[in-house]
Amino acid sequence: MRRRLAAAVALALAAACSTPSRTPVAPRQSPPRDSTFVYVHTTNVVSEWDPGRSYSNEIIAFQNVYETLTLWNPVTRKTAPRLATSWRASADGRTWSFTLRPGVTFHTGRPLDAAAVKASIERTMRIGTGASYVWDAVSAIRAENPSTVTFTLKYPVPLDLVASSAYAAYIYDTQAASDLGAWFRAGRDAGSGPYTVASWKQGAEDELTLKAYDRYWGGWDKPHYSSVKYLVVPDEDRAWRLLLRGEAAFMNRLSPRLFARAAVTPGVRTSERPSFQTAMMLFNTVKGPMRDVRVRRAVQKAVDYKGLVKALRGGVSPLSGVVPEGLLGHVPGREPRQDLAGAARLLRRSGHGPQGRPLTLRMTYTEGDSDQRLLAASLARTLRPLNVRVEARAMQWNQQWDLGKKHGQDIFVMYWWPDYADGYSWFGNVFTSGEPPVFNLSYLRDRALDGLLETVPELTVTDRTAAQRAYEQATSTVLDQRAAAALPWVVNYRRAYLGGVQGYDDNPAYPDVVFVYDVRPSG
Repeated sequence: MRRRLAAAVALALAAACSTPSRTPVAPRQSPPRDSTFVYVHTTNVVSEWDPGRSYSNEIIAFQNVYETLTLWNPVTRKTAPRLATSWRASADGRTWSFTLRPGVTFHTGRPLDAAAVKASIERTMRIGTGASYVWDAVSAIRAENPSTVTFTLKYPVPLDLVASSAYAAYIYDTQAASDLGAWFRAGRDAGSGPYTVASWKQGAEDELTLKAYDRYWGGWDKPHYSSVKYLVVPDEDRAWRLLLRGEAAFMNRLSPRLFARAAVTPGVRTSERPSFQTAMMLFNTVKGPMRDVRVRRAVQKAVDYKGLVKALRGGVSPLSGVVPEGLLGHVPGREPRQDLAGAARLLRRSGHGPQGRPLTLRMTYTEGDSDQRLLAASLARTLRPLNVRVEARAMQWNQQWDLGKKHGQDIFVMYWWPDYADGYSWFGNVFTSGEPPVFNLSYLRDRALDGLLETVPELTVTDRTAAQRAYEQATSTVLDQRAAAALPWVVNYRRAYLGGVQGYDDNPAYPDVVFVYDVRPSG
């Protein structure tokens, strides 16, 4: 699953200094009348159809189908209008009122008004899964009139930022069906965004197709894509060939080799920027050989952090702590370093190591992700002389996640990014006690840590210095005391797309999302 940043507002077109091994071939450009935007993804798109529960890859489609009250702007680092045109907070930060955009309708035809906003968020809160925690501060929601909705909070939080969350903040039509769960499970939507679901083929390469919503409040008077298609193509080289043939418009992630080629290929544009997305190796703290904290610490020390960053040639950057730079919660001066001698000592103390009992560690990672594959190969190579065998298994995300929820591996590799532009998401979701596990796939249970983290949302508003101290303590608990994870890098976004795609911009708060309404097709 989920989520890349060194400087949140850096916007750059990439230029590669290396030269491809053969003469670049310009891709066939789709003519303007062909207005389908084809997005190539490495793994399945939809894990959960319910917007109140959604918490995975479907963000790339859902942000075109559903809308939130506000949207985070990476240039200003502030929230901007979306479904709400304005908002205000009381002096104590415990009451927030949002004025809604007039004339908005759901894809079901019903109006999006204050009552619909209230019903939508209350349902998401009631479900209590995924990122619904973002609304924990809310004690009451009132529809003052059709265009004004007011939130009363138990404690102050930046609700305009919460309302921009990439997950759990979607506004949807709760009256779409009497059995709303069944409605969503059938692959239907109840959003208000510029696109609506046209077809869903679970397990197929052309998994999902969206079509323009004729009554979209933004209008369709400019050149636009009339449909959006999401292809599932785990083979990066095949995805690249689709782009060259004009059968795809956008690749969200390229290896250093292909990114260098894309940067010098006529008719292809590239985009590169730091992100809020971190790679995470989550260690099984409750079952198997990694129950022993000495083994977990040994694996932490064995990771070739510097070598991996070098091997990925600009595709990633070193990560310090848990939260990436640019967000509250980032802890500088904590970049991990490889220590093979220390790893060997810890393994010997646990009864393993070169002269001890052999050890086998089961590791899962996402199929089609070449960076994660490199991480698995590197760790296996590094641990082999220490009498540790790594059984690495590439899996489709849904299958990997299902296995993880059953405690079925020793090391779970995934990406993480924040629900909204704040550091709390890493700790509130990945390292807070939870059973059954959702994304806390290290299965960490630490009541003292849980209590510390409960203070952070309010401190973020009332005392950011104290909030930062809490983050630093939580970082030490997770990485040092409990050794629950290793975080080898923060991702640099590297995209490739057809030169005929105009107006594309990358927003790190919404990872891998192309807001298709904002881009334009041309010949």
